Amino acid sequence: MSAEREILEYLNKNKHSLRYKGIRVNLMGLPDFKYYKYQTLASKFFTLRKKGLIKEMPSGEYIITIKGRAFLEEGKDILRIFETTDKNENSVKDLLIVYDIEEGRKKERDWFRRHLKKFYFVMIQRSVWVGPSPLPKEFSDYLKEIKLGDNLKAFKLAKDYNKN
Repeated sequence: MSAEREILEYLNKNKHSLRYKGIRVNLMGLPDFKYYKYQTLASKFFTLRKKGLIKEMPSGEYIITIKGRAFLEEGKDILRIFETTDKNENSVKDLLIVYDIEEGRKKERDWFRRHLKKFYFVMIQRSVWVGPSPLPKEFSDYLKEIKLGDNLKAFKLAKDYNKN
C-alpha cells in the first residue's frame, strides 16, 4: 500500500484533526497555526516579546532569545510520568480527592490533574475529583517526595460516586 493511500485512509477513518499536546499539527508534526484566530496568535507573540523570550528582527522574522532558550530548558518535564493503572473508566469511583496547590506551582498542579485523568478520575469541581481507589502506591509516595502530599486530602466514599 502506498504512503499516500495510508495517509488518506488514516485521515478518513480518524475524522478529527491531528494533535500533539493539545495543539493542532500537520502530518509532519509541526504546529498548524492556520486554525488559530489571528488575535490569539498576536496576543501570544506580544506576551512572548514582552517577557523577552522572543525578539523581532529588522527583516520581520521572530527569533528566540537566550532568555527564551533558558526558559525552554527550565520547563523540561522533570516530574515523573506514571503509567495507567489496572482500573478503567467503568471502575467504581469511591475515592474523593480535594486539593489546593498554590498558583506558584502551576506545573505540578497541571501534572497532578493529568495523572488524575490517567487514573480515570473525573472532575466534580475545579479542585475536587473522584475516581477509583486506591491511588497507585508509587504515585502517592512520589506526591510526598515532591511535597504535594500535604496539599491534598483523600476520602474513601461510603458508596460509589454516580454522576446521575
